[in-house]
Amino acid sequence: MNGWNQPPGGSTPSFEEVMEKIKHRLKAFKGRSSLIIAALLLAALFWSAWFTVQPQETGVVQRFGKVVRTAGPGLHFKLPFGIETARMVPTARVLKEEFGFRTVASTPGEKTQYDPRGSYKDESLMLTGDLNVIDVQWIIQYRIEDPIRFLFHVRETPKTIRDITEAVMRRAVGNRIGSDVLTTGRVEVASEAKAEIQKILSDYKAGVRLVTVELQDVTPPDTVKPAFNEVNESRQDKEQTINKAEERANREIPKARGVAAQSISEAEGYALERVNRAQGEATRFKSILKEYVEAPQVTRRRLYLEAMTGLLADMKRLYIVDQDQKAMVPWLSMESGAQPSVQGGK
Repeated sequence: MNGWNQPPGGSTPSFEEVMEKIKHRLKAFKGRSSLIIAALLLAALFWSAWFTVQPQETGVVQRFGKVVRTAGPGLHFKLPFGIETARMVPTARVLKEEFGFRTVASTPGEKTQYDPRGSYKDESLMLTGDLNVIDVQWIIQYRIEDPIRFLFHVRETPKTIRDITEAVMRRAVGNRIGSDVLTTGRVEVASEAKAEIQKILSDYKAGVRLVTVELQDVTPPDTVKPAFNEVNESRQDKEQTINKAEERANREIPKARGVAAQSISEAEGYALERVNRAQGEATRFKSILKEYVEAPQVTRRRLYLEAMTGLLADMKRLYIVDQDQKAMVPWLSMESGAQPSVQGGK
């Protein structure tokens, strides 16, 4: 019994002595344990009386389960020992839900990677209005506007958002033919789905505001991709041919219209000229007729002189032809600067 400070070879202590020593040690330990318990209580009080809210979060403080206040970013205090609890809601972050695929979290600057595990075809395979099956992959992004409504007005709000989004997207795709969803109708489908999803979430008072709904990849199932590709190529060739025809039509039709307008303008100008000339001649004839009625002899002589003036202005020589002569005899030279000469004879 060396543990009881007995010298080697000594006698065995009695039962009363052992009990007395145990009581003495228990009293000493009880004094120290009180200090330890008090220190632990102080640490628990300090640890449970404060909490920190990150810059992108809003703290919702509950007292025995009832919401009493919200807290912004920074250090805050609350009643300890579970009387008040704080739940953090990322109100300043844009949250994302993926459908038909999952991305693996990567560090900034690295290329986004897809989760290789399993398949999500149960989310992405949809039936279109023309009874074709297509594979639609899309994402939604949203913000939490009201953290209290987000936590307590709807049970399991993220799952509810996923269920609503998938139902609305299936309805939007099911109301269109597959070729539209694969080509030109993608933006319209996304816009319609966003408006309807937001309306449902607002009716549910989920405290969520959609940022965007975007179709990532819309493809036919793998088994029918070759046939879809051939159909798409044929449609592209058709559209290309139509575009070329429209381009040529847009080039030739204005040209023909320009030529037609030019011809019409020339004809209208010619007609106007002829009409104006005819009207001028008619007016001139009327004025001459009036003068002729008043003075016939004078008017006839004036007309004769005017006619001869116009006729002789273009002449260079004047010849007098006698029926008894065999050759023409120049009577008057009309050239500029020439002296007139007169020759007689029979």
